[in-house]
Amino acid sequence: MSWENKVRKVVPYVPGEQPKATNIIKLNTNENPYPPAPGVKKAMEEYTKRSEELRLYPSPTVENLVRELADYYKLPEDQIFVGVGSDDVLATAFLTFFNSEKPVAFPDITYSFYEVWAQLYNIPYVRKPLDENFKIVQEDYFGEFGGVIITNPNAPTGIAESRDWVEEIIRKNSDCVVIVDEAYVDFGAETCIPLINQYDNLLVVHTFSKSRSLAGLRVGVGMGSKKLIKYLNDVKFSVNSYTINRPTLEYAALSLRDEAYFRECVDKICATRAWTMEELGKLGFTMTDSKTNFLFAKHETVPAEELFEMLKTKGIYVRYFKAPRINEYLRITVGTQDEMETLVQVLKEYLAKA
Repeated sequence: MSWENKVRKVVPYVPGEQPKATNIIKLNTNENPYPPAPGVKKAMEEYTKRSEELRLYPSPTVENLVRELADYYKLPEDQIFVGVGSDDVLATAFLTFFNSEKPVAFPDITYSFYEVWAQLYNIPYVRKPLDENFKIVQEDYFGEFGGVIITNPNAPTGIAESRDWVEEIIRKNSDCVVIVDEAYVDFGAETCIPLINQYDNLLVVHTFSKSRSLAGLRVGVGMGSKKLIKYLNDVKFSVNSYTINRPTLEYAALSLRDEAYFRECVDKICATRAWTMEELGKLGFTMTDSKTNFLFAKHETVPAEELFEMLKTKGIYVRYFKAPRINEYLRITVGTQDEMETLVQVLKEYLAKA
């Protein structure tokens, strides 16, 4: 018998392309177009003087960063979990909480890593179809489930629901853990953090990759009841105690201290998003009402794949999902104002000839 018969085989998640060229406009992976807070840059420059510290393990309890997060989110420290990006937080949550014969429920069009984790950990799952307007059907999550995960705002659609709307799903699933993935919440949606102390089965997940411009550091945060966070840590310490490196712990904490810079960057992205939506509308695109740092756009006559390939030849990378129901849409990250003006101009010139 071949050893391959004993291999766990899964279809892996496919991330957005990371081009090697530097002279491009990169609008395909929802990275923040602005640099991290100035204090982070200064700390990075000064850390070289302390490089000998890298011979030491980081703190397994990441207490310095947890303390900063607790202060920022106004939560006790034992209600905060830190991981290597929100993917690490979510993967650990799947492994920890979704341990039942009942299926875990999530939308059919959402972050595609959910299905990968479910398959990897042999978790039964069910994908609930979005409606014709790409909105989550609330009633689909009123049932007997082994867990529920909702991305709010959803991706790649960009649509956000209110906190009250999400709360109804949490209320209807008191016998399982409900995860609310809020990777894009800072760009215009309502967070469910205020619900944490009302529902001990709620886990809210945030990331430093989008609004805080630290995708390269990989920092994610899970927030929930004391009991829920303890279960997460038990699993984490059973797999890998030293998850966040020493410099990252410092830089992530510093980014939380510059609220003015954080708000300035988010506001610029939201303003550019509004401008881009208006300009794309003039060119024949229709879009969802995005509350994220990306747009989900479809042209009235020109196929999305054609536009995707054309833009690549011009050095502009956007995301194209060749998948049912969304294969005529492009997901376009909101870059700087200059980058979006270039995108619009390239599209305008191409569509004029189409």
